[in-house]
Amino acid sequence: MDMTSLLIQLVSGAVGGNVAGALLKKFSLGTVGNSIVGILGGGLGGQILGMLGMGATGAGAMDVSSIVSSVASGGVGGAVLMAIVGVIRQAISKKS
Repeated sequence: MDMTSLLIQLVSGAVGGNVAGALLKKFSLGTVGNSIVGILGGGLGGQILGMLGMGATGAGAMDVSSIVSSVASGGVGGAVLMAIVGVIRQAISKKS
């Protein structure tokens, strides 16, 4: 994986985290929290899908399919991790 695809995944993860926060207002962590968790989720999502053979592949070749793959894996990873962290945070705050 090259730095360009990783950067695309991190940025799309931040966007995905904020989109999920806007859609799931009950679990939102705020703009900064959604962005941070989304960036982490975008990086993790891209790495996991890359290991499974579904992410961006190639020796640095950035074609349309690898860019779309990086955007999709980063965005979905960011949204999923933001939703998971939001649910856990809400569950913890209810117990306190």
